[in-house]
Amino acid sequence: MDLSQAQKELAEALQDRYGTREGALIADWVLEHLTGLRKLDRVVRKTEELSTGASALYERYSTELLAGRPVQYVLGESWFGGLKFYVDERVLIPRPETEELVDWVLAEVGQGAVLGGDGVADSRPVVLDVGTGSGCIAITLSRGLPGAAVYALDVSEGALAVARRNAGQLDAAVHFLELNFLEPANWETLPPVRWLVSNPPYIPASERTTMAAHVIDAEPALALFVPDEDALVFYRALGRFARQRLEVEGALYAEIHEELGPAVSEVLVQQGAREVIVRKDLQGKDRMIKASW
Repeated sequence: MDLSQAQKELAEALQDRYGTREGALIADWVLEHLTGLRKLDRVVRKTEELSTGASALYERYSTELLAGRPVQYVLGESWFGGLKFYVDERVLIPRPETEELVDWVLAEVGQGAVLGGDGVADSRPVVLDVGTGSGCIAITLSRGLPGAAVYALDVSEGALAVARRNAGQLDAAVHFLELNFLEPANWETLPPVRWLVSNPPYIPASERTTMAAHVIDAEPALALFVPDEDALVFYRALGRFARQRLEVEGALYAEIHEELGPAVSEVLVQQGAREVIVRKDLQGKDRMIKASW
């Protein structure tokens, strides 16, 4: 099978599940992954045959994609902030709105993350990523804020294994901790924090029935869902932690459910936040919040 045939056949096979446009994009991604060639280069070399090894992988990837496994898990890669992250079913697939959250943090705090006078680690401002998953937030912030000490925690041992792998591959200095953030007794093990950042679970369990099958079937429920009766549990904990452990001039930045901006704001104000800002994503939805104490 040559490159042109492989692209065409996979794109057509994926149409029923993903639609014409997304199916073509996925096929393009798979062929680039298999060959190392960008689309224009593959057009020029379209009559070249797939190698034996690439053909075997092509068949395996096609089968998994047609069964509904997300392409990011099939290929073991997802792009975030211009960096390629390893992902599998132990972690969420990074989303564009989370990139927007990180961009907001970098734009606002980049100038403040400088080394102290003696240049030692203990003098550096601390960034804490709560619920790190793949490590995409913590690693991107570590690379973008070289003067900060970045900590990242997760309750999932599997997620932390993925995050550590990514930190090693991307040469990022991040301190990873396995810790249940919802247990306040665990907070004593954490340093004082200047910037608290989180994409916590925030989808009410009842919304499972309205979500795409490839999300609820493949991505970890632990990182997605919260009980209907306490959908703000993580924001309450983040606010309480910020009130107790956030340094002066520090701030909390978090991703939020598009319909829960006012409710999250109220919870943070109840926890003593003196200023709360809800920010829209590029789709015009309320998806990020900043709070200061």
